[in-house]
Amino acid sequence: MAGTAVSAAAAGPGTGPAATPSKSQLAYEFIRARIDDGRYGSGLRLVLGQIAGELGVSVVPVREAIRRLEAEGLVTFEKNVGAQVALLHEAEYTYTMETLALVEGAATRLSAPLLTGDQLHRARLINRELVACLDDFVPHRFTQLNQEFHSVLFEECPNPHILDLVHRGWNRLTVLRDSTFAFVPGRARESVDEHEHILQLIESEADALEIELAARNHRLATLDALHRAQAAESGRDGDDHR
Repeated sequence: MAGTAVSAAAAGPGTGPAATPSKSQLAYEFIRARIDDGRYGSGLRLVLGQIAGELGVSVVPVREAIRRLEAEGLVTFEKNVGAQVALLHEAEYTYTMETLALVEGAATRLSAPLLTGDQLHRARLINRELVACLDDFVPHRFTQLNQEFHSVLFEECPNPHILDLVHRGWNRLTVLRDSTFAFVPGRARESVDEHEHILQLIESEADALEIELAARNHRLATLDALHRAQAAESGRDGDDHR
């Protein structure tokens, strides 16, 4: 099926009502989708010839796609190793969360006055789904819904540069860890309560800075919960080796 799509793309622009994506773009989307959904896990070696064969293209557009993914931090390239999905580094996760807290907080503040009643209603419905997930907790599903919730609140941000940084942050988190909530499931219940607080601030047209800080602190609270859990686990491991 992928090869058929590439063949169609090879016809080039001007053959239909809308421009078709290039082979490089198709290769990028093919690899990116598999990184995002976990089929290409952290540290997996990406064999360009194999991917090219699956797509029915030469290795050239695949190499171009790999370079693009490398620039986004999703793929690394090492001599004598080749291309591989970026490895999980705890420090990198922390830096990403701290950065995302800043830019997503700003994006939520700028987006807030532009949100419609329908959008806020949709966000609240998603949060109710999140609440329903708590009893039969599936971390990956919770994370998906959590992203949908926040997307409603920040996607109206009128500053495209800030919005791009938010998207990059979320994409980076997908690579670094499937779900933080798998490590700190107790954080999930606190998270949905904080969602409701943010919604109430937006609906009441609270001070813009208050909205930004609520969104920022919400993100940092998840990071803090993970750090506390890791410290506790490290302490238990130390006790076991005494």
